[in-house]
Amino acid sequence: MISSLTAGSKYGMALLWAIVVGAVIKLAITEGIGRWWLATDQTPLVGMLSIGKWMQWYILGYLVVLGFVYGAAVTSATGLGLNGMMPALSINQWAIVTAIVSFALLMIGKYYLFERLMVVLVGVMFVTIVGAAVLTAPALGDIASGFTFAMPGGSLLYVLGLIGGVGGTLTLASYGYWLRDKGYRGGRWMSTMRLDVIVGYIMTPLFMVSMMVVGAGLLFSTGQPLSGEEGLVPLANVFADRFGEVARWLLLIGFFSATFTSVLGGWNGFAYLFADIIRIGRKIEDSEAEPHISERSPMFRLFLVWSAFPPMLLLLFGKPVLLVIIYAALGAVFMPVFSGALLVMLNSSRVPKRFRNRWLSNTILSLSLVIFAVLGVIKLIDLF
Repeated sequence: MISSLTAGSKYGMALLWAIVVGAVIKLAITEGIGRWWLATDQTPLVGMLSIGKWMQWYILGYLVVLGFVYGAAVTSATGLGLNGMMPALSINQWAIVTAIVSFALLMIGKYYLFERLMVVLVGVMFVTIVGAAVLTAPALGDIASGFTFAMPGGSLLYVLGLIGGVGGTLTLASYGYWLRDKGYRGGRWMSTMRLDVIVGYIMTPLFMVSMMVVGAGLLFSTGQPLSGEEGLVPLANVFADRFGEVARWLLLIGFFSATFTSVLGGWNGFAYLFADIIRIGRKIEDSEAEPHISERSPMFRLFLVWSAFPPMLLLLFGKPVLLVIIYAALGAVFMPVFSGALLVMLNSSRVPKRFRNRWLSNTILSLSLVIFAVLGVIKLIDLF
C-alpha cells in the first residue's frame, strides 16, 4: 500500500503494470505453498530446507534481518495513519503504541481472535480505500498508460517495492501454517484453497491500484511527495479540500486498517517461520511438531519480541516511508530463491503426481525467478 501510494505520487500511473505482474507471481507462489501443504502434510519450510543445508542458514539470516526492518516499517506506517487522525502524538510515538498493542494481541495466541481481527480490518480498508479511488475518478487513458511497461529514471527501487510488496514476500510461506490453523488438511481442500488464493489476489491488486490512483490523482499533479515526518497530512488535507472532512477520515481509517493488518499478519507469519526453522534445526519430527510451531510456543513468542521492540531503534531514522520501500525491496530480493525452491519442491516425487506443477505454474515461477534475479542484479550494479 505504501509502495503503490508513493509510486503514484512520484510517477503517476506509469508503474501500474508492476502491481499486476506482482499479483500474478504472488498468486502462483501462494497457490504453490498451499498445494504443498495440502498434498504432503508438511510445512513449506520442510520442503525448502530439504534442498540443501545452505538454505537453512540463508533463510534464518534473512528472516532475522527482514523481521527487524519489517518491525520498524509496519509500525511506522501505522503511525503515519494514526498521526494523521490524532496528531497529539508523533509518528514515532504512535509506532511504539502500535508495537505494544500488536505484541499484546498476538501473545494471546488464539487463531480465532487473529482471524476475526484480520477479517474486520481488511473489510474496512478495502471499502474505504477503493471508495477513495472512486472519488478521485481517474481517467481511463491514465490507467491504460500504466500498462506500457515503462520504467522512468530512478524508479527501479519502486518497481521492486511494488512487485515485492503485493501480498507479502517471505511471509507468503506462512500461508501453510494458516491453512493448518484453519483445519485444512489433505487434497480434498485443494479447490477451496485455490478459490481463497484467487479471491485474495483479485482484491490485493485492486486495493493497491486504488492507492496508486489516490497518490497519482492527489499528489503527482501537485509535485508533492509522500515522505518524511509530515506523513499523510498533505495527502489527507488535499483529499479533504476536494471531497470534505468525512472523506479525509475515511481515507485515514482505511490507511490505518491496512497497515495494522500488516503488523498483525506479518508478525504472526514471521514468528511461525522462525519457530518452524528452529524446530527443523533441532531435528524434531513432523509428527511431534505441533507444540513447537504453535502460537504459544517459546520460539514463536521470542520472535514476536524481536519484531516488536528492537526495531524501535530504527524509528530514530525518521523516514517511515523509506523504511517501507526498503523492506518491500528486500523482500523482492528473496523471491528468486523462493520461486526456485517451489519449482524444485512441486515437481518432485514427494508431491503426488496429480498435485505437481503443470505448465502454467512452471512458467510463472520460472518467469518470477528470472524477473527478480535480473532486477536484483541491476539494483546491485546501481548501488556499486
